[in-house]
Amino acid sequence: MLLVFSLSSSPLWDCGLNVHKQCSKVVPNDCQPDLRHVKKVYSCDLTTLVKAHNTKRPMVVDMCIQEIEARGLQSEGLYRISGFSELVEDVKLAFDRDGEKVDISSNVYEDINIITGALKLYFRELPIPLITYDAYPHFMESAKVTDPEKRLESLHEALKLLPPAHCETLRYLMAHLKRVTDYEKDNLMTSENLGIVFGPTLMRAPDLDAMTALNDIRYQRLVVETLITNEDVLF
Repeated sequence: MLLVFSLSSSPLWDCGLNVHKQCSKVVPNDCQPDLRHVKKVYSCDLTTLVKAHNTKRPMVVDMCIQEIEARGLQSEGLYRISGFSELVEDVKLAFDRDGEKVDISSNVYEDINIITGALKLYFRELPIPLITYDAYPHFMESAKVTDPEKRLESLHEALKLLPPAHCETLRYLMAHLKRVTDYEKDNLMTSENLGIVFGPTLMRAPDLDAMTALNDIRYQRLVVETLITNEDVLF
């Protein structure tokens, strides 16, 4: 169980559900949170969640991707088209309530865009992004490298800055998105299109002004696009 201090210095037994980015650096690597106190899946610190469940990746990521690959790879506009927001929220609440017992099959959610929406929402609601605040500047610098080979070398070094659970989840997601592009003639989703969707979903910079954040969007896209295209050599 994590002891996290609020900005007012009063201790909060938070168990990683809402770790401040200021606090993330002091969380011990050998922390073993008690599953009884980790009551949510969404908005929970990723490392805390996988340690509590003793898994490599968050089960919500595995379950959504497995469902998408089972019946959605040829769906036009996969990840670009949004599912009905109330049903996406319903999936979120179901994961928070039922965990790995949740049913996200076509019997319950016929529209695959609801499942892709739930997966994207999971990443958006992470208190510490999948590409963490600390690593973010290094990924941005890598995207600005014009030489393709040197860019890959730079990205490879940037990946080493991610916590193990974050890196493994990113690897699994990029391998999945690479498989999505294998069906781009059907789903019309190229690595560039997926980069546009997932760039701001997987990374965000702390304390950036609006203009800088706007300029970063193209580099976020390029980071994800490059990770997808080269996932077999980068991970």
